[in-house]
Amino acid sequence: MSRVIGIDLGTTNSCVAVIDGSKPIVIPNPGGYKTTPSMFAISQDGKRLVGHLAKRQAITNATNTVFASKRLIGRRFDSEEVSRAVDLCPYSIVCGENDDARVEIAGKTFTCPEIAAILLRDMKHVAEEYLGEIVEDAVITVPAHFNDTQRQCTKDAGKIAGLNVLRILNEPTAAALAYGIGREVEEKIVVYDLGGGTFDISIVELGDGVVEVLATNGNTFLGGEDFDLRLVDHLLKEFEAQEGLELRHDAMALQRLKDAAEKAKCDLSAMQTTEVNLPFIANDASGPRHLNLSVDRDTLEGLVRDVIDETLYCVKQCLNDAQLGIEDVDHVVLVGGQTRMPLVQKVVSDYFRKRSHRGVSPDEVVAVGACIQGSVLTADETDVLLLDVTPLSLGIATFDGHFAALIARNSTVPVMKSHVFTTTRDEQSAVKIRVMQGESTLAADNDLLGEFILNNIPPARKGEPEIEVAFDIDANGIVSVSARDLATQSEQSITVSARGTLCDEEIDMLSREHAAFELPEEK
Repeated sequence: MSRVIGIDLGTTNSCVAVIDGSKPIVIPNPGGYKTTPSMFAISQDGKRLVGHLAKRQAITNATNTVFASKRLIGRRFDSEEVSRAVDLCPYSIVCGENDDARVEIAGKTFTCPEIAAILLRDMKHVAEEYLGEIVEDAVITVPAHFNDTQRQCTKDAGKIAGLNVLRILNEPTAAALAYGIGREVEEKIVVYDLGGGTFDISIVELGDGVVEVLATNGNTFLGGEDFDLRLVDHLLKEFEAQEGLELRHDAMALQRLKDAAEKAKCDLSAMQTTEVNLPFIANDASGPRHLNLSVDRDTLEGLVRDVIDETLYCVKQCLNDAQLGIEDVDHVVLVGGQTRMPLVQKVVSDYFRKRSHRGVSPDEVVAVGACIQGSVLTADETDVLLLDVTPLSLGIATFDGHFAALIARNSTVPVMKSHVFTTTRDEQSAVKIRVMQGESTLAADNDLLGEFILNNIPPARKGEPEIEVAFDIDANGIVSVSARDLATQSEQSITVSARGTLCDEEIDMLSREHAAFELPEEK
């Protein structure tokens, strides 16, 4: 049996790890880097580029270079998040056939699972080059607060990439696994995971080889990208005030600004002041214009303080769900590259009244935890028991437009619950069941996972038929539904196809298509 790799499919960077001997190791790519930019591009001559190769040419080929596509996966084109993503984004985001958000570059439209598959295939190739053997099995991580559609799309991406996805694992849970390996003390930890595009908070209890997630919360559209965009917007306004020129519709200028903003943000984690110097950023009748601005740490912190404060709302909710106080937390583990920012560290330390744990790499720990889980699933490691939870409530839309939750958020998975439904009209022969996921009491405010119609109900007065519908969430957090007519005992299994996911035929076709492309190696 081939070895199982763990892949952290990140918004900004991706990472792959494997158990080598008895220890997990992070696998470097051919360029020697342990993380790879989650970027994909089609060059001017039609070549497909991934990772560092895509990033290096992003400025000169901005409209054909895709970054932060993880923020779009499993989302409707008309959603508020996609509308925000379109702002200051040089590549085109378009509406797909299923109203899903897709990416259009170099005259070709890609689904978001396709883009994710290209990144995953690159991680698969990195692992195979390092190990000298074919890799088939993988554990892939996702933000804990991803809904069913986003998880399904990620699993589809793994299949397109030629991987057998053993488990879709929550990122903070993976980090807790990596943190807890080899530790014999019983403790409750908080995993504060602020990455490039998403934020998760999980409270985990460790002890006697058991990793039990008590509660989780988060925001799937909050992360380092927002910090970058705040700084980009600040630089745009400063330049416009000085030069009277608008750069928001110049794709190359925007990409240069984004790169400069990301670098300045990182510099300000170590320095109090940095310079943003972009010569020839624009040109008009009076000649070339240059951007040369000084940015200090206080300015950056003022721009993003409300974003950091927003994470604390999720933290408070998570503590309430776990029925714990701050004093019950033994350690706080910071995960994700954005937690290197001094203000983030200070806000978290002040809130929990303790210094955060610094013993794990915020960029690599999730991939390490994923490969550990892969080892557990293949019985190479039997001393660890993982108990994870579902981040969102699951239920159905009722006749009056309300949401009836059958499985509450933070229920330990796998879990199955059933409910008996009935008819609302005399002689009704069919009922429509709309499966929803979310926390609002109004069905319209939650995510529609899918809907189906049960036919051939025996004629009866309204309220008499009894139809038992069972909801099941597996260990991947993915939902399935079955139904049974209690009068006739006839049973039917229904596959809920989430909006924006791909059918098996599409996955097979895309897998063959993408396998035909040989990507150049990074240097």
